Amino acid sequence: MSEYLLEVKDLKMHFPIYSGILPKATGSVKAVDGVSFNIAKGEIFGLVGESGCGKSTTGRTILRLLKATGGFVSFEGKTLFDVASGQEMAHDQMRALRRDMQIIFQDPGTCLDPRMTIGNIVSEGLKEHRIARGKEALAQAKDLLELCGMNGECVRRYPHEFSGGQRQRIAIARALALHPKFLIGDEPIAALDVSIQAQVLTLMRNLKEKLGLTYLFISHDLGVVKYFCDRIAVMYLGTFIEQASSEELFAEPLHPYTRSLLSAIPKSHPKEIKERVTLKGEMPSPSNPPEGCKFHPRCPSAMPICKEMEPVYKELSGGHFVRCHLY
Repeated sequence: MSEYLLEVKDLKMHFPIYSGILPKATGSVKAVDGVSFNIAKGEIFGLVGESGCGKSTTGRTILRLLKATGGFVSFEGKTLFDVASGQEMAHDQMRALRRDMQIIFQDPGTCLDPRMTIGNIVSEGLKEHRIARGKEALAQAKDLLELCGMNGECVRRYPHEFSGGQRQRIAIARALALHPKFLIGDEPIAALDVSIQAQVLTLMRNLKEKLGLTYLFISHDLGVVKYFCDRIAVMYLGTFIEQASSEELFAEPLHPYTRSLLSAIPKSHPKEIKERVTLKGEMPSPSNPPEGCKFHPRCPSAMPICKEMEPVYKELSGGHFVRCHLY
């Protein structure tokens, strides 16, 4: 069995663009364009980047909520799909494996059915997988809610009766119902107030220690992933441009894009001196990416070669990868 819980190789997710009176594919949006990484058991792997860079699409494609255009994904040594060979895990096997792989969505207000009680929402997976029914399922729902810092008696209430932070705790309880090994947090704190964000992160950290969880944590906030994640990958226009341990990435960022993101983190002390790296322009469209390095139109260190040749994603030191012609 592999030393990694999750392995992702050359993952691609391209969405076709249709045009004309008789719709015909005339191009594609390369939302994810050749992403590779591994996550060890018990690790928190952070995925950061600007909105629209492909972070959420990566997470959903891994779980087969979207059908990948290319690449390979395995979980605990079991192949979920390998597009090149046409291999894909059978539906009944994938259904069983979904117990071990769950997702926490960004906005709990839209992912919780307003017509269902909290008890039914949290216990829905238990019933669907025939683990528990009736009073037993409701009792387990109460235990899960209390594990996530909620009053178990709220099982008979509805989502609209709770605040955003409470709804996210309910969503986490639902994700834990099947006792998963791996959780994808798709910007789970982005819609919450700052004080509530800290509480939810603390909860997720405690659950990781108590239940032995492994996380893929998706965020656009480098200030958060610095303290929460063990390793971090920086994503730009569907590809990874840098990957390293959290400590090394913040101590020695290599890619100009990573440096610009780090410079945007608010100062923690009024006397702290920080040089702001401002990028010109906006992220190009993933349907029409630039030739050569995708970042060169905005890069303050761009060279002539950057416009002509795409840089290789290579490892410079132990576990520190970068995609840049400067190296």
